[in-house]
Amino acid sequence: MVDDQRDVPAPRPRLDGLQIGRRGFLRVIALGALGFAPLPILPSLIRAALGGSVVRSMGDAARAPSGRIRQWTMIIDLRHCDGCQSVGKPPQCTAACIQGHFAPEPMEWIEVFEGDLPGGGTQFIPTPCQQCQNPPCVNVCPVAATFSTPEGTVLIDQDRCIGCRICMAACPYDRRFFNWGKAPVPPEAQLARYSAEHQVPAKRGTVMKCDFCPDMIRSGTLPYCVQGCPKHAIYYGDLEEDVATNGEEVVAASRFLSGNQAYRLKENLGTKPRVYYVAGHGEAVGRDAFAKGRMPTKWPWAETVNGAKTWKR
Repeated sequence: MVDDQRDVPAPRPRLDGLQIGRRGFLRVIALGALGFAPLPILPSLIRAALGGSVVRSMGDAARAPSGRIRQWTMIIDLRHCDGCQSVGKPPQCTAACIQGHFAPEPMEWIEVFEGDLPGGGTQFIPTPCQQCQNPPCVNVCPVAATFSTPEGTVLIDQDRCIGCRICMAACPYDRRFFNWGKAPVPPEAQLARYSAEHQVPAKRGTVMKCDFCPDMIRSGTLPYCVQGCPKHAIYYGDLEEDVATNGEEVVAASRFLSGNQAYRLKENLGTKPRVYYVAGHGEAVGRDAFAKGRMPTKWPWAETVNGAKTWKR
């Protein structure tokens, strides 16, 4: 239930601000093949579609053509999520996120839970950081290591984090993870420039979580989880421009949310998440609600790194 005009803008008759048509945007997005690697989309084309500027540093906020700051959001259509049962693999949104961020085992920044349905059977619920607009984690951090950006994302600066884990206790969604040991660093990450928007390499004694990949969308690439979903169940968009895409189609975000009676997790807490859900159990992709179970998550990149290990959360 929408309770905040900032979270869901008023419906618009068209996708205002797009510099190319809906069909043109679809063609651009459709050029990318889903997988762990970034979509091969020309940054200039997707920037033209979204009509905004590229942010050159984390301190600069991406802006819409109107000059107003982008407000990133995610919509997960559970009607199209079957936990990747139909492809015989572990959840691919999780796998793509792990591969793209070199997330240490057992961290699942977007974890796919299997929840019970009222009449029996189950549904799969991909659960990233909910990117709350009233985030309890930010309110309790004693050193301001976790913070909200103008674009609505909640980040953690591992250079500032002291590892007190108070934010983990405050998070009602259990979406934060602690680095108990020194995570193995693959060769691909050795030269990575650390940023709170892309937490590579992992730092011992600090908290990590889903960062919502705002740096990727600004550079013209959809987040790893959106790319990895074989059923196109995950949409990423901008509430300011009222647009969202799953890499296959573009929708007006407000109409998609209202028309499908979308909801947010634990709305009664007043955290105002930026992640919305459309109710379902995979029925749109042929899943039987009573087909329980999913394959366990794997961390394939860690298998090739010397010293790779697992530690408890």
